Amino acid sequence: MRIGLTILIAVVLVSCSGTDSESDVTVDTNDDQVFEWKLVTTWPKNYPGLGLAPENFSKKVAAMSNGRLQIKVFGAGQLVPAFEVFDAVSQGTAQVGHGASYYWTGKSKATAFFTSVPFGLNAQEMNGWLHYGGGLELWRELYDEFNLIPFAGGNTGVQMAGWFNREINSMEDIKGLKMRIPGLGGDVITRAGGVSVTISGGELYTAMQTGVIDALEWVSPYNDIALGFHQVAKYYYYPGWHEPGPTLELIINKDAYATLPSDLQAIVETAARAVNQDMLDEYTARNNEALISLVETHGVQLRKLPDEVIAELRSISMDMFDELANDSDIAKRIADSVKSFQQQATAYHEISEEAYYNARKQN
Repeated sequence: MRIGLTILIAVVLVSCSGTDSESDVTVDTNDDQVFEWKLVTTWPKNYPGLGLAPENFSKKVAAMSNGRLQIKVFGAGQLVPAFEVFDAVSQGTAQVGHGASYYWTGKSKATAFFTSVPFGLNAQEMNGWLHYGGGLELWRELYDEFNLIPFAGGNTGVQMAGWFNREINSMEDIKGLKMRIPGLGGDVITRAGGVSVTISGGELYTAMQTGVIDALEWVSPYNDIALGFHQVAKYYYYPGWHEPGPTLELIINKDAYATLPSDLQAIVETAARAVNQDMLDEYTARNNEALISLVETHGVQLRKLPDEVIAELRSISMDMFDELANDSDIAKRIADSVKSFQQQATAYHEISEEAYYNARKQN
């Protein structure tokens, strides 16, 4: 029995001192230190979907860190205006920001790639490109000079083309149209003869109501019904050619992030990944219910953009994509990466998602 017990103890000791990689991980942690951060957003406080993502991020971080990292969330205008989030986090006024990268094209035109480009990657493809196709590394290289570390922070899926107070029957109806539409999609509308305007979400209802703009794109039925756009616009067009997979961002001040011990850095990254997927799940579940309410209860006229208009917008978009790619060396590398990934994803989706959707329609 003594010999058997000795052998058993030896086996246990050997197994506990094995060479598994996890046993070699050292965690730099200080259980006594509490970090208090500010998070500023481009969205109204607690706005459904977009505005709740930073709130959920804060709650997840607090829970996983056992309260060692506390993040207070400020809606647009509470601490800084909506379109000053980037600078506020870059300069350290706040440690975290939540918004959309295409709001910052004044800093670098290449930022547009990381929200969405017209006729580009959808949500599933954006997540694949960012996390397994080299996109996140390029994003972080682009933001490094601004003292920022970006993370994907949500995705709404394919958006709607927008709300209009005139019918769109041909490209002639785009000419002279004053439309709230940011990013590369706004540049396409401008080149098509319209006028693109960038206005924060909280100001859109009044801008549409007073005729400052003739049309707007915001997100999709789940968000649009919350802001009451059906009260100030008659026509609701699809598909969202301009934002097929709009990724939102969590940006973190690089110096602040460096002060965190490694376990809290891992918690931040994990919480961001969770929030990124959670938002897409939420919009997938809520959009159709909201659309039914808009059409059947509020009498919204749902319209599909004519094929002629879609074809022309696609042609302009391709030209502008190439122009953006030639803006700088990093823009070219990002554009090449996006294009390569999209070609591969499209080829596979033709025999997977697309083939399945077509098969499902026949049943």
